[in-house]
Amino acid sequence: MPRKHHIETTINGESTDFLCEARQSLLEVLRDTLHLTGAKEGCNNGNCGACTVLLDGQPVDSCLVLAVEVQGASIETVEGIAECGHLHAVQQCFLEDAALQCGVCTPGFIVAAKALLDRKPQPTEEDIRFDLAGNLCRCTGYDKIVRAVQNAAERLAAK
Repeated sequence: MPRKHHIETTINGESTDFLCEARQSLLEVLRDTLHLTGAKEGCNNGNCGACTVLLDGQPVDSCLVLAVEVQGASIETVEGIAECGHLHAVQQCFLEDAALQCGVCTPGFIVAAKALLDRKPQPTEEDIRFDLAGNLCRCTGYDKIVRAVQNAAERLAAK
């Protein structure tokens, strides 16, 4: 029987602990153990970005991070992005600008866009396209996604 490791971390602002095997990815633990199913399994090899989460504030593909590596870290998933029961500006703009269709890629785009806006509140279109290049969408095309992020940046700047 594989050895289980006890991991203590913070997820979406709450202290969390779980048991995992050394081989388990953070994505697997988030979805199957902690039942946080927002991050999606798209490719399981780090090429699509559907599983993007923030690890200590940095966007990462959770399918490439071993769960044992998050000991003591802070993780933010798409479930933790809404603020006080209200959608974050990025989430709201994705809805308003029809920047989603099937929804598989959407959580990863939202998390990556939030990370960009946290780091660079007034990004150019080039900044947005560059930062979101690791996230793939097969349904909407990218113009609506870029527009949603631009609109979210304007909305956040107006606060």
